[in-house]
Parts: sequence; structure tokens; C-alpha cells
Amino acid sequence: MTLVRDIREDDAQDWRRLWAGYNDFYEASVPTEVTEYTWRRLLDPTSSLIGRIAEIDARVVGFSVSVLHDSSWTSSPICYLEDLFVDPSLRSGGVGRALIQDLVDLGRARGWSRLYWHTQANNQRARRLYDAFVEADDFVRYRLTL
Repeated sequence: MTLVRDIREDDAQDWRRLWAGYNDFYEASVPTEVTEYTWRRLLDPTSSLIGRIAEIDARVVGFSVSVLHDSSWTSSPICYLEDLFVDPSLRSGGVGRALIQDLVDLGRARGWSRLYWHTQANNQRARRLYDAFVEADDFVRYRLTL
């Protein structure tokens, strides 16, 4: 059974291991100082970042990182699921589903108006999971690096 909970200080080594796997998957390179800054914000209760950990038998097997933000379209917060990663050896075993359902449940309990995320168009395994929650919309993302 998968347990999903808040991230804790003692998750540092496991989170960094999974974070490295996440960045490898997306062929990304996040500077060490940004990773450390992200880690500190995940532990900071005043930060807009939300860090959740998935465990199976007390072993950390996945995480989600989300950003809670205001919107001009609603009076209650919106949650952007920015990062979701599951240990590759446990994919398709329900861990990703548990991490998303956890955010759905948190959002309902805390009065969020919306939860949203995106993925690469060719990430078929993830898209099968995401499609079980909601159909993709017709928006196109634009990203300008500053």
C-alpha cells in the first residue's frame, strides 16, 4: 500500500536520489544551488511550494512538487503540479495515481479551486495515468526563458 505524506527533513537523501532520476528522465540539468534552494523551500511552511512523498513499506518511492498560487479567475488558490516522479522500478503500480489523488484530496479539503499539470506530448505512460483523472485541454504552452 502506498502512503503519501508531507516531505520531511529526513527525506533529503531519498528526495535527492529521486530528483536526480527525474532530471535524468527529462534530460535536464538543475544546478546544485537551485536544487538546494528548492529543498529548503519544500521544508518551509511559509513557501508556496508543496512537497509530498510516497512511501511503500517505509521506503520513499516517489514525490510530487506543487506550487499553490492565486488566480485572476477565481477567489480560491490554484495548485500547479510541477514535478511528479516515481521510482522507475515501481511505475504502473499505483504510486503516481496515489500522488495525484493525494493532491486532489488535499485540494478539496483545503478549498483549492483547481489542480493542473502538463507533460511532454510523447510521455504516453504518464498520459494514460493523467487521462484517468481528466482529459487534456486544448491549451498550448509558451515558455520564454528570461
